[in-house]
Formats: sequence, C-alpha cells, structure tokens
Amino acid sequence: MEYKDLMPNLMVKDVNKTVDFYKNVLGFNILQTVPESGDFVFAIVNANGVLISFQEEKSVKDEYPQLNSFAQGGGITLYVHVTDVNELFEKIKGKAKIAKELHKTFYGSTDFAVEDCNGYILTFSQQG
Repeated sequence: MEYKDLMPNLMVKDVNKTVDFYKNVLGFNILQTVPESGDFVFAIVNANGVLISFQEEKSVKDEYPQLNSFAQGGGITLYVHVTDVNELFEKIKGKAKIAKELHKTFYGSTDFAVEDCNGYILTFSQQG
C-alpha cells in the first residue's frame, strides 16, 4: 500500500461563487461539478495537478454531523508550490484579497498569500 495524492475538500457556502473565484482569479480549470449545471453542491478544480474540491456547507454537515460546530474558512491554510511566484502575484493582485504580501521567508522561499472568497488562506511559494 502507498499513498498516491491528497485533494482537500473544502466546505463552502456557495460552490458556484467559489468555482468562479478559482477559475477566473487563480486560473484553475473545472474538472467536475455536481450537478453538471445550475447550483452546484460539489466541484473539483485543477491547475497542473493541484486538485481542490469544494462541497456546499449543508451537504458536508449532513454527511459529517460532527462538523456542525465548525464554520467554513477557519483554521486551514493551503500551501501551493509554483514555478514563478512573482508572475502569479502580478497576475492576481487587485483581483484577490492579499493576506500576506510577497516576501522572502526565513526558510529561503519567496511567498505571498491570498484569502479566497470563503476565508481560506492560500500561500503560493517558489523555492530558492
């Protein structure tokens, strides 16, 4: 047995709005939606093998009642390695709420972070 990959499933209030943000601001592609059109309860987006799924809050809480006391957006950050962090920063600044400006980290990478439309923090990082 071996682990193959990880795809976070984020609880969101509005899957359609979230998909629009990831597609139009961050440049992700839509892989799947449920249903195929209309008001989505689930979706998967992809950018060069980086997969993220989104599930409507009520649906998640129906599936996992232990999550009823949790709010979406809180307590999780996503860390995404990219090949050109400066280019991405220039592309999306002004389109997304910057949570942390472009900076050099103590561990040698260049990072910046944005807050998505649900309050999740995405840090984009380039090594070296």
